[in-house]
This record gives sequence, structure tokens and C-alpha cells, in this order.
Amino acid sequence: MALPDAAKSQVTAIVAGLDNVYERMARACQRAGRRANEVTLVGVTKTFPLETIAAALAAGLQDFGENRPQELEAKARATPPGVCRYHLIGHLQRNKARIAIRYAHLFHALDSLRLADALNQRAQSEGRVLPCLVQVNVSAESTKFGVPPAETHRFLETLASKEHLRIQGLMTLAAPTAEPEEVRPQFRKMRQLLAAAPLPEMTTLSMGMSGDFEVAIEEGATHIRVGSAIFGPRIH
Repeated sequence: MALPDAAKSQVTAIVAGLDNVYERMARACQRAGRRANEVTLVGVTKTFPLETIAAALAAGLQDFGENRPQELEAKARATPPGVCRYHLIGHLQRNKARIAIRYAHLFHALDSLRLADALNQRAQSEGRVLPCLVQVNVSAESTKFGVPPAETHRFLETLASKEHLRIQGLMTLAAPTAEPEEVRPQFRKMRQLLAAAPLPEMTTLSMGMSGDFEVAIEEGATHIRVGSAIFGPRIH
């Protein structure tokens, strides 16, 4: 992907942000006795322009997370195939299933049987198997989507028959906090849910953002979703 002139000035700042995040990731992995290559960094580019993705690609980032299906579609269509991997990390309405099927490398927010049915049907018609993560509302916040922890395993069992969905693991958003240690129990609960999951092929645990990803890594995250720590304040 060619780097537009407008994006070239961003590369230095993004490289610095990435270097800082990778260093923090490495230290967290070392504390947890894990290898650094066990954790995938997903750069959250919600509301940032395509030029930011071009700059991040030039800086070496390959995985990008988008919350809004339409924004993911627009950016994926503007990006040459195979250049980067787009993750759909936000809530998805059933009428937007087509976007996830066509453009998402991994869908992080499967949270209902009705959505699973819509995705499975659409994936079948498109001739694709969609990798998915089940979103768990581990913080029990009424404003968040996700399956309650106590219902997660039963929900996973209902997904076993969806032949065009590949359930690879779990995802969560911890409660907002200024002190990352406060959400460690939530991340630990997610690790325990994954370890006891009824689908043995599940190995992915997507959790941790700019303010708490180090604790998430220490508790077993395989994917962290980081925006402001790489790109700076979000563009609204």
C-alpha cells in the first residue's frame, strides 16, 4: 500500500507509539513467563482516516481493529487485498452480517444466537467460514453487550452446529478504571472460562486495551486491542 504524502509525517509518531507498546508487551510477557510472539497487537483505528492505516503499515503493523462495520468495509475496500488484516471488534447488527463475512479477518463480538444464525447463513451463501470470538460481559455492565459469564459455556455448545462459523475463543471489555489492577479478576475470569470451554479448539482470548493491556497479557490475552497508545487521541 503506497504511503500518501499526508501520512508520511505520521510514521515517526506511530513508530514511537508502537515501540513503546511492544516494549510494554514484552515486559508483561516476561513477567507472565510467556513468549512475546504469543500476543497479537491489533491497532484500533476507529475514526482515524485511511492515511493513518497507511502510516501504520509503513511502521510495520498488520492487524487493524474497527468498531463500525461500515467503516471497516470502506477501509477494507480501499486497501489492496492481503496487505493487512481487519478485525471487526464492535457490536454487529444482523443486517450488517454481509460486511463481517466479506471483510473481517476475525469477528470479535459474537453475542447472541440470532446473530450467529444470521452470520452462519450469510457465510454459507458466500462460501466462507468466518472465524469468530464470543463476547462475554465479564464486568456485568448494563451498557455493554456480551453473554453473561455463567451462560457462556451453554452458549458455546449451541454454536457447535454452526458449520460456517469457526469459534476460536472469547473476547471481553473490562470495566473502565484508572487502576488496571482493579480489573485483573475480570481478566482472570476470562482465562478460566476459556480453559474450561466445551470447544477444545478455542485458543484465542481477546482482551486488554491501551490502559490495561499489560494486566490482560499477564492473565493470558492472545490479542490486545490498542488505539490511543499507538495513534494518540481519537479523531471524532
